[in-house]
Amino acid sequence: MTVQKAKTLTGKKEPLSNTMLLMLVSIGIFIAMYAAAVIFNAKGFRNPKMFFDLLNENSMLIIIACSLTVVMIGGGINISVAGVVSLTCMVDALYLQKSAVASPFLNILISLGIALGIGLAFGAFQGFLISHLEIQPFIVTLAGMILARGLTTIVSPGGKPVDVNASGAVTAMWDARINIPWFTEVTEKVKLGKVTQTVVSTDLEIGTLVALLVLVLVFLLLRYAKLGRNIYAIGGNQQSAMMLGINVKRTRFISYVISGLLSGLAGFIFLMHAPSAKTTVAARGEMDAIAASIIGGTLLTGGVGNVFGTFFGVMILATITKIIGLSDVNESFWQNIASGAMLGLFIMLQSVILSVRGKGKIHLPEWLKFIKPKGDPISPAK
Repeated sequence: MTVQKAKTLTGKKEPLSNTMLLMLVSIGIFIAMYAAAVIFNAKGFRNPKMFFDLLNENSMLIIIACSLTVVMIGGGINISVAGVVSLTCMVDALYLQKSAVASPFLNILISLGIALGIGLAFGAFQGFLISHLEIQPFIVTLAGMILARGLTTIVSPGGKPVDVNASGAVTAMWDARINIPWFTEVTEKVKLGKVTQTVVSTDLEIGTLVALLVLVLVFLLLRYAKLGRNIYAIGGNQQSAMMLGINVKRTRFISYVISGLLSGLAGFIFLMHAPSAKTTVAARGEMDAIAASIIGGTLLTGGVGNVFGTFFGVMILATITKIIGLSDVNESFWQNIASGAMLGLFIMLQSVILSVRGKGKIHLPEWLKFIKPKGDPISPAK
């Protein structure tokens, strides 16, 4: 499950793990896709600012995709993440709009605490039902998604968007940027004999830095912590994990708690990016997060996955969306078609790649064996 650099007794290096192999495939496809966008669709892609804009626009998706990866590696699923994002975003927006606290820093801490508290409540409750009562994760998290969306509609004022731009105490939270001076673009225009300069800076939002920090922390957790190794173990083979003395129920419960906390944090980060909340926030976000995890190399069956691969899965989806948007295609369904086709392609790639793991031999899955070898007659259809 993890890449080992150690050599075997014969002096040969151990082969790449499935996790690393699938991640490298995702990275290669992203590089090829982005390079093709630079070459054939130069509207903005040749400017490094485009890459950083993709990061800023998808910071929330990076976090919930990481939360999905943790759960999916353990053999579970959580489709309530986007609903929790929507609920935390709405509750935080209402608090910030009506807050009487004068300190901006204290307002930010309170709103962050609210978001993490909501995420913790959903993660702990769902984790208890799944790990201790052994209810199917899909059913539990489906109910959690419906509950979170319903609560979002209830707490919203008549279903209308909540704009918190008027709250002067927290404007610093959205205005904060990290400027990248190497990619600052200066253009000059001459009009009526006067030279005017336009400076277009490349910035990273604070929320994007938080998302990247979450990415690194989750990677370290899964790679080096005992909890991370246990999550891989129960996802790979639950019975073997129990025989090794791993507390499967506790490990699975903690994985859902982590997923809930990250979902609450993602709602807070989304509000930092767009200081307005509405009932349709993160619509279809759970599907995008699952797709990003699978495209990044995480298997639905568990035991295989890497959050860095998930990150590139997010960037692949974001690049597809941006390419379609810059191609003067007004119909939004093309984005769904492209994302669905990409997801299907990666599922097939995973099946083929995991089957082609022999010593010089290609072992294709049964559904790709169109021609039977000699001496093995084709049996009649039943």
